Amino acid sequence: MTDPAPRPSAAGPLGERLFVLLQHALPQHPLSRFVHGLTRLPAGPLTRVAVAAFIRAYGVDMQEAEQADLSGYSTFNAFFTRALRPAARPADPRPEALLAPADALISQIGRLDQGELVQAKGHTFSVADLLGGDADLAAPFADGAFATLYLAPRDYHRVHMPLDGRLTAAIHVPGRLFSVNAITAARVPRLYARNERLVCLFDSAVGPLAVVLVGAIFVGGIETVCHGPVTPPRGRRARTLRMPEPAPRLARGAELGRFAMGSTVILLLPGDAVAWLPERGPGTRVRVGEALGLVRPQG
Repeated sequence: MTDPAPRPSAAGPLGERLFVLLQHALPQHPLSRFVHGLTRLPAGPLTRVAVAAFIRAYGVDMQEAEQADLSGYSTFNAFFTRALRPAARPADPRPEALLAPADALISQIGRLDQGELVQAKGHTFSVADLLGGDADLAAPFADGAFATLYLAPRDYHRVHMPLDGRLTAAIHVPGRLFSVNAITAARVPRLYARNERLVCLFDSAVGPLAVVLVGAIFVGGIETVCHGPVTPPRGRRARTLRMPEPAPRLARGAELGRFAMGSTVILLLPGDAVAWLPERGPGTRVRVGEALGLVRPQG
């Protein structure tokens, strides 16, 4: 789950330390594989009870769902990765708008500093580490911009394209599965560069674009429309996924992938390709299709 603990202000320093220590001790991958299987069991009435309890606990708005009737979900995962009604997330009409790829809380947003992204107060991590240690892939983003978007349990868990783009590479980077909520981000150095993730690289009108889907504890799977389920299985080394031919082109606002259970999306853009909107600061919420910033075509 992406938010199994309260925010730092509610937990207290001792509670926060214990929460993080517990995550270090837990068998993160076996637990996540168990959840992966459990959420895909067609359990009939038990599935409906579990879904109804989740909706009450997290305040999920089912009026937005394409399938509002709970009996239409044969498994918990089918509910969690539910589609929305076509008109539920209208896209910002401005052609220069860079769209939010997910319903999420903006954890951090801004400019990179010598190839470093801000994770939380006192913590940064490098673009190269985020992209699996490849300095060549990281180079175009060294002086660019980033946005880190946290998906809470109640959110819609499909990820959409912020811009038109042609997929050039997809790289699965294995790693840990720490929670990605505010407590862990404040206390686990290089969190997003340590967790398992899928790096999707695109050519776009503003140059290279990276959309990184970061896993977390109990995230039983990451899928894309181009490659299907990517995790699990999991290995020990980064692997570049085989590219479909011809290379897929995805339109701005089109679905890119989804989380089975939730996590975090990180966007990377080069140079001065985007000017973030002033109202889109850390701690603000966005929904798919809303503008995060305005892009400047390069070259």
